[in-house]
Amino acid sequence: MFDIHTHILPGVDDGAQNLDESLDLARAAVAEGITGLIATPHHQNGRYWNDAAFVTAAVSVLQEIFREKEIPLNLQAGQEIRVYPELLDDLAAGKLLTLGNSPYLLIEFPTANVPHYVSELFYELCLLGKIPVIAHPERNTELANHPDRLKKLIDLGAYAQVTSHSINGGFGRTVQTISLKMLRSNLVHLVSSDAHHIDMRHFALQEAYWRVQKELGREKCQHMKNNAEKIGMGEHMSKFWEEPVASRKTFFSFFRSKSL
Repeated sequence: MFDIHTHILPGVDDGAQNLDESLDLARAAVAEGITGLIATPHHQNGRYWNDAAFVTAAVSVLQEIFREKEIPLNLQAGQEIRVYPELLDDLAAGKLLTLGNSPYLLIEFPTANVPHYVSELFYELCLLGKIPVIAHPERNTELANHPDRLKKLIDLGAYAQVTSHSINGGFGRTVQTISLKMLRSNLVHLVSSDAHHIDMRHFALQEAYWRVQKELGREKCQHMKNNAEKIGMGEHMSKFWEEPVASRKTFFSFFRSKSL
């Protein structure tokens, strides 16, 4: 398995706080059958700034430590980029990283809403050959309440990534239900861990894929696994052979008054 979204770099955000925690996460990943992952520290979220040069250097150091410790895990560089108006300028300036050597950017929205300029931004990114991957849309109030808005972003060329803990119920029954409905509606193309800590938010990918297979069948589950592997190899993903389904009327109305 390949994991595109992790917070394994030590001491750079709210993920691993030191090298020992990074090594614990790395060993847990290997034990679960993960052969490669992308380090995606938070960037431009109002609390953490981890630009491209810093992340690339930190990943190189940690990969060398994995080799010294004989941890068979391929580590690549990326960022979880909180969407912001100057994103295109910073991309042109070389401050932002795609996921590994792929054309994909991992984009995070604020918890409560989707900024008004996102559709135009995604359109421009796709014209540049940089394809947005929306991180955990199931935990965004606006997208949960209005799945048609997620579909519009996907129609523009974006992909969506749901978190393993959301599928498994780690964020509660409401988020789990939302995640499964997004999956059934073909609004999600990737599963990843968003792993932060070995105790509370670890990988749990095996369990999540088991639930995906139970809900959607073996073929779609394998499709999602393949998409993650393709990102790891720097290749283009493919969307489902079925069109996304999302009515204008929300099917997540019970989520309307809640925030995550």
